Amino acid sequence: MSEGRGPQIYSIAAHRGFADALVAGLIPRYSEPDVGLARLTLLLPSSRAMRTVQEAFVRASGGGLLMPRMAAVGDLDLDETLGALLDPLGAADIPPAMSPTRRWLRIAELLREEMGPDAPRGAALLRLAQDVARTMDRLLIEDIGPEELQGDHVIEIVGDLAVHWQRSVRLFARVQARWLAELGTIGALDSAARRNRLFDHAARRWRAVPPVTPVVAAGVTSASPALANLLRVVSTLPAGAVILPDLDLAMPAAVWDELGAAGKGVNPGDPPFAESDAVTHPQYHLKLLLNRMGVNREEVQPWHRRGIGAAPPERSHAISNLFLPPEASTAWVGLSADKRRLAGVRLMESDNPEAEAQAIALLIRQAVAAPEKRVALVTPDRALARRVVQHLRRWHIEADDSAGRPLSITAAGRLMLQLAQVAAEQAAPVPLIAALANPLVRFGDARRDWLAALRKFELQLRGPRPEGGLEPLGPMAAQAGVAEWWAPTAAILAPLLEGGELLLADWLDRLAAAGELLAGDALWAREDGRALASLVEDLRLHAREIGTVIAAEDLHVALRDAMEAEAVRPPFGGHPRVSIYGLIESRMARADLVIAAGLNEGTWPARSATDPLLAPAVLRGLGVPGADFRIGLSAHDLAAAMGAPEVVLSRARRDESGPAIASRFLLRVQALLGELRPAHREDRAPALAAAIDDAPAAAPYPRPQPMPDAAQRKVALSVTGLDRLRADPYQFYASSILSLSELDALDADPGPAWQGELAHLILEDWHRTGQPMQALADARLEAMHAHPLTRALWRPRLMKALEWVEMEVAADPQRTPALWEERGRMDYRGVTLHGRIDRLDRLADGSFAVVDYKTGRPPSGAQVEAGYALQLGTLGLMVEGGAFDKLADARATRFEYWSLGRNDKSVTGFGYITTPIKEGNKRSGIAQREFLPQAKVFLDAALDAWILGEAPFTARLNPDAPGYATYDQLMRLDEWAGQTE
Repeated sequence: MSEGRGPQIYSIAAHRGFADALVAGLIPRYSEPDVGLARLTLLLPSSRAMRTVQEAFVRASGGGLLMPRMAAVGDLDLDETLGALLDPLGAADIPPAMSPTRRWLRIAELLREEMGPDAPRGAALLRLAQDVARTMDRLLIEDIGPEELQGDHVIEIVGDLAVHWQRSVRLFARVQARWLAELGTIGALDSAARRNRLFDHAARRWRAVPPVTPVVAAGVTSASPALANLLRVVSTLPAGAVILPDLDLAMPAAVWDELGAAGKGVNPGDPPFAESDAVTHPQYHLKLLLNRMGVNREEVQPWHRRGIGAAPPERSHAISNLFLPPEASTAWVGLSADKRRLAGVRLMESDNPEAEAQAIALLIRQAVAAPEKRVALVTPDRALARRVVQHLRRWHIEADDSAGRPLSITAAGRLMLQLAQVAAEQAAPVPLIAALANPLVRFGDARRDWLAALRKFELQLRGPRPEGGLEPLGPMAAQAGVAEWWAPTAAILAPLLEGGELLLADWLDRLAAAGELLAGDALWAREDGRALASLVEDLRLHAREIGTVIAAEDLHVALRDAMEAEAVRPPFGGHPRVSIYGLIESRMARADLVIAAGLNEGTWPARSATDPLLAPAVLRGLGVPGADFRIGLSAHDLAAAMGAPEVVLSRARRDESGPAIASRFLLRVQALLGELRPAHREDRAPALAAAIDDAPAAAPYPRPQPMPDAAQRKVALSVTGLDRLRADPYQFYASSILSLSELDALDADPGPAWQGELAHLILEDWHRTGQPMQALADARLEAMHAHPLTRALWRPRLMKALEWVEMEVAADPQRTPALWEERGRMDYRGVTLHGRIDRLDRLADGSFAVVDYKTGRPPSGAQVEAGYALQLGTLGLMVEGGAFDKLADARATRFEYWSLGRNDKSVTGFGYITTPIKEGNKRSGIAQREFLPQAKVFLDAALDAWILGEAPFTARLNPDAPGYATYDQLMRLDEWAGQTE
């Protein structure tokens, strides 16, 4: 090869398998006796591509092989740096790169200064700084300097924009100018700018003194101007070459032209990217790269080697036709069968993401059963990938997701975020218990005792949220019997609750210290811990230098955003023939079966987001590809995946938010194939996935009718339990015989039970002491450590209702409370009856009125008549039976519900009195003289049937009776409720 030759550029078609075909051609072309390929230098897009090519060399060698030297060009999307070959010590005259973290935090401070009082706070400001940094990188990658924002053509475009766009452009220009001035002062460059300088440095050096050993760039598709210039130089080196993935050399010239200008306007002054450009086409970015290299497509040669397991050549023709731009796609009507042949490609639809993951796992399980068969799942949906990994463990197949997991969902990342949430929410129950139950806390032998104490503490915390801070939790821990456990735990958490606005570095110090005291070395020991340590150290160093201040309530969100950008990749100890890739990681990879999953709009391709700072028209004017450019990259990733010998294209009809729209790429496949034949439908895997967990049909579950023995039946009967027994015997069985009670949720909303307990306590204090109702209410709320929000929401309503009670009692001086909140007990037919009377009033004639407070709607007369609301009647029987020691020979004549609910006729707007007695114009209820005798009849009937008799405790015996859903799941209501006799 002589110097000054034309560019040596090749393309490996999709059906050939890039990595294996590349290696199959490199070995005979560049290997030398004795030294093999050791003199060859390969420029690859990323370290992940380097690993893929290494594996291809191992497969091709069949034995020992001296491999070429490989250097990563560096992938910005993977946050990778350049290899040592392109960033040598000889480039010392190029300033060092500024840390992205320091830039992010400093830009946030610049935004705060520039925007003044309009600047967002906390995490919102940091997000805006990230947007500014990303926009800067978009311009730097395209070699667009800040001065171009001041160009006449850009100013004209900005003048025609909406006011908010004008403001954002000016804000961006000011912040960028200040940032670049700071960089110049300290002698540093942004990473993207330094990368361009290094590319230019390598291009000049190799142009002046070509390397004596061959240099080949393979798989690089980035079209940045600096990298395109370097690739041009490599292609003209005496022993150099550039090998592109899947450049369509068979595409007709007219179709190639229809892709658009692609960075090269037809006439002088034309914008580099016209609005009519087909930027979503998978070949568009390759056309842009060739244009920037100054190479015609006709100069590109086909790579004539095939990879292991290549697909038939017709596949590439079909893929080319599949992605034809709009006007050219009219040719589909006349396409011959060989031009649309997609043999080996199957389409699979599942009902939902879970079913899709199960079906994919089955396909993988089936594939690995074949000897030496490799299978790869390619999907941008990380949640779907994680589901598949879990399903594969059913068959003891460990699959590594090479795209990794966000640091925020790992155990170490979650612990740090949970502690940040404890600080933000002042030790609210949910984040507090979540942090203390993290799997890393007390990892090892001490965890069993730790969890035992934590569970006792959690039971005590259930219910409405207490007041913020650690102080209210001490008495609760003592009540739970874990005071000795809580004291050192509270000491660990205390520093997190002492801050308001602090330096971010100080917050990180406190979080790391608390995490270490709770988890010890386990916090940092694994790959997620190491990633967390790196993030914390990086953030802490630069946040202290910048002086970034953040409030406690913003800490959790800010850290979560930072962790979302950090991918924790596995140590690659999974199945050797199963790979799971994201779109970036899948480039250059190949398998015998490729499953392209998540093919729905918004996932593959992802939603194209408009740059929040620079309007699309401004970006086009500057020569920056628009947001839709990434759709073309996604299309190219799919085209590469479809080059495998066997391909399954998968989607779910629904996602978490509802019905999902099929990907535009999948719709094209369906349109190209026409009516799907069985060979192109993958129906078996979804059917097996739907059946894999199905057991033989079980017999219909009967309505539960427990039959405890006589000793188990004879339990004490409360006045409220009698109502439950008659309405739904099974609920009585579960609560009073099995002693099962419902647990409140953590941080539960204040429900009727909580409101009723609070009202009863306040009224009890008022009757006993006669002190002002408001003071007593404040004292009780304080003693309950109620959250301030709870106080603000419930106190006004509660006070209005209690004021009504106070007024009603004072309005009738001849009626005086004799008992309040008194517990009574009596023996009746060998069964203990017990209950608490809310209030018993002595009337003028010496008889008594039984009063029951209700925070909601009292029972109706019809319910009392049917025997489902006997509380007042049973209490009356207990009063007359001497159940209350303070009264003997008492006679109950009135029975009243005092409701604290809303009442427009009340002076305070709350409170009214109803009675189950049928009097006046009432159409339902029981007559006064018959009320207690009828209550006794209902009581005797219940005792005869269930407590002293042998009747089954049938579930929902009276479906129309009022009740709660507490035990519906225990009685398996949904399995038998719809059955007919």
